[in-house]
Amino acid sequence: MLPKRFPDRVGIVAARGRADRVEPGASDESQTLRLAGRVLARRDMGKIVFLDLVDRSGRIQLLVTEKVDLEQLDLNLGDIVGVSGHPAKSRRGEPSLQVTELELLAKIRVPLPDTFHGLTDVEQRYRRRYLDLLMNEDTRRSFEVRTRAVTAIRRYLDEEGFLEVETPVLQPRYGGAFASPFVTHYDELGQDMYLRIATELYLKRLIVGGLERVYEIGKDFRNEGLSFKNAPEFTMLEWYEAYANYEDAMVRVETLVEGTALAALGTTRIGFRGHEVDLKAPWRRLKLADAFAEHGLWLRDADELRGALDERGVDTSHDHTWAQLADHALSSFVEPSLIEPTILYDYPIELSPFARTTDDDPTMVERFEYFVAGFELGNAYSEINDAEEQASRFREQLAEKEAGAAEFVEDDPDYVEALSYGMPPTAGLGLGIDRLAMILTGNETIRDVILFPALKARARS
Repeated sequence: MLPKRFPDRVGIVAARGRADRVEPGASDESQTLRLAGRVLARRDMGKIVFLDLVDRSGRIQLLVTEKVDLEQLDLNLGDIVGVSGHPAKSRRGEPSLQVTELELLAKIRVPLPDTFHGLTDVEQRYRRRYLDLLMNEDTRRSFEVRTRAVTAIRRYLDEEGFLEVETPVLQPRYGGAFASPFVTHYDELGQDMYLRIATELYLKRLIVGGLERVYEIGKDFRNEGLSFKNAPEFTMLEWYEAYANYEDAMVRVETLVEGTALAALGTTRIGFRGHEVDLKAPWRRLKLADAFAEHGLWLRDADELRGALDERGVDTSHDHTWAQLADHALSSFVEPSLIEPTILYDYPIELSPFARTTDDDPTMVERFEYFVAGFELGNAYSEINDAEEQASRFREQLAEKEAGAAEFVEDDPDYVEALSYGMPPTAGLGLGIDRLAMILTGNETIRDVILFPALKARARS
């Protein structure tokens, strides 16, 4: 029977550090180390067999003499082993472990993919992520960077006095975004329920309740199409901060992203989609109207904007309102031009029905989105905190729905009731964790930074 545990092991990266201090061709028999991992290469060189042992921290060469009977162990590539031995260095200077004992911990039953070329089929990488992680160092690195980034985000918000909270994933109403929900049915309650599309409306209830600074990192779900930057199940950070506005959120998000990059990568310079970009704060700030004007598209009349887009070869046949046309112009011309980190702010109220209006123009709202390398990372508002105004905005959305709008936000009377008890001035922000992971790792599709992305079911023969 194979062992059920292998205690007192050290990580391979630590073992390499000790071995690196040994002279070439020698071993340090005053130290005995225990390592465990998977055997991913074998080279027979007469009386010595060289094995490559890999764990999460790295790779090390094992020097195995005839004192260890590998044939009796029936050792194969892919087997998981535990070893004891002395830090050593090969004659060529490679940090190694001189093995004194080796025991089999788990036996591979299916051959690994070609260890030289790795797992290269894209669909198989997603369907069999465990093999992708095992065979591709770049994949392991991507998810290690993602984990370090999330840890850094939590650390920053915790140190700034935010409380991490959990809000319902299964909701009786869905809201907080323009999106289609996944619908299910709660048998015991006899009612339809929805997987949340955003955490916003529950988090703002907590601001009403006096928690003042809250955040949640969790899954949202949107029953929409797949693309290089969109997935039906994705991870979002949302935070809400009382007694702050969108300008405070601007400073906070650029500080957060800079610090996260340093924690995850050790640098603020990243390469993404062919661009070299520095995430160091402060970031460029640009009014949305000015950004549209740079492209000759700040046209407040729907027919004029449609004509300008049609002239540029944009298909506007599915755009029925000025807001839809403006969003199309933003994604087609403005967004791709925002290479250096940029905060685009002050949006028309038609594009942002749930943000507070600006002080000098009631047709504009205090909203910003932020972009890196032509890629949107998130969105923020100065939140509406007046119950009557919020109810009015919900009624406007209902009118849009009745007029046949494809995108609208559902009414939520319970949320309006919560606001009626008074919510302090509040800034709210959303950051796409998957998109940030793409930026930090240089991956150009969101499925490369989600461990188990949604895939079509395999056809059965």
